[in-house]
Amino acid sequence: MAKRKYVYDYPMPAVTADVAIASKGTPRSILLIRRERDPFAGAWALPGGFIEMDETLEASARRELQEETGLSTRYLEQIGIFGDPGRGPRGRTISIAYLAEVDPAKIEPAATDDAAEVGWFSLQRPPKLAFDHAKILAAVRKRLAQ
Repeated sequence: MAKRKYVYDYPMPAVTADVAIASKGTPRSILLIRRERDPFAGAWALPGGFIEMDETLEASARRELQEETGLSTRYLEQIGIFGDPGRGPRGRTISIAYLAEVDPAKIEPAATDDAAEVGWFSLQRPPKLAFDHAKILAAVRKRLAQ
């Protein structure tokens, strides 16, 4: 087998971007999507997905948010990196998580792409979530409390 430049003989993780859209004001809500496809088909999750090779991390987050909810936002804040082994069933995946705060009365999210449904849920008591999105929401709650 011919060696290619910059190809290594060890596994490479995949990288994803996830976006937490939190409502302004109190009580806080979080916008979630119901996944249409496996893994976790039918489960609630943050909008997000795999980063394309030719885009920045933030551009990927914006693209995934648009693709799955029809929304765009002016401001995104990176809130953490989540990469524990086993966080998802598709192999080693590292996620860059972002947060945006919005006024729910001023937006109209719609399920698109691989989202079967979108909905607002209590940030303090969300439904059971896919992947490690409960950990991401814990980071969101901590950031919003600051």
